[in-house]
Amino acid sequence: MAVISKITIQKKNKERYNIFLDEEYAFSVDEAILISYNLRKGLEVTKEFLADIVVEDHIRKGYQSAINYLSYRMRSVKEVQDYLRKKELEPEVVSKIVNRLIKEKYLNDNEYASAFVQTRLNLTLKGPESIKRELMEKGVGVAEIEESLQLYSISEQLEKAVKFIKKKYPTKLKTSRMEQDQKIHLQLVSNGFSHDIVKQAFKIFNEEVEDEIDEEWDAINYQGEKAFKKYRTVIGWEKNQKVKQYLYRRGFSFDLIEKFLDYYEGDGE
Repeated sequence: MAVISKITIQKKNKERYNIFLDEEYAFSVDEAILISYNLRKGLEVTKEFLADIVVEDHIRKGYQSAINYLSYRMRSVKEVQDYLRKKELEPEVVSKIVNRLIKEKYLNDNEYASAFVQTRLNLTLKGPESIKRELMEKGVGVAEIEESLQLYSISEQLEKAVKFIKKKYPTKLKTSRMEQDQKIHLQLVSNGFSHDIVKQAFKIFNEEVEDEIDEEWDAINYQGEKAFKKYRTVIGWEKNQKVKQYLYRRGFSFDLIEKFLDYYEGDGE
């Protein structure tokens, strides 16, 4: 048994009290804990009783920290758990705090996932798979993720993908449309869109784009000039073959390459 010999108010936090046992500082507690456990000078306490007080105080402090953490924006259950663990709270304490927050509806992964998806739809050009990966990293369950992604309709995916293409597509081509399309296709997939959505988006984009032939003709002229400079020391038939291979590797069709070579050899006539 130990005896509470003194209780003092902390100077920096008037709602917390320092507890002294047998004239030595032992621990501090919140005012609510002090009242609920009826702590007072002269009270005899057991180790078990003190342990309960310390755990209860940790729960109270952790709970208040979590409420403050949640005040800035919605969080997933895992985010709050990770936040509390960084404060070196015992797993049992973290579990009790999180369960209380769930019961009081401060935490709800279904609502969190839906709000997260809606925010991404409003502010980004990310595809559903990218958003899914983000939610998984935040510890949201598969069922909750799949339900929330129903907010992301096919028409919205196509709209976002087409916007992405328009944003990334250069105003003046310096390579073949095929090579440029493949590059942006990979970027879209990496950004969370399915191959099928990307194909459909490019179809829509290409229907909206005008003067495609002129753009690609400008591109092959640009690349062709580079090829002839690169192989300027090669002569005759071999030079033409190397230029053809160079342009083919960059996605230009054989017909366009032949047209360019005829034009180039005719001095642009």
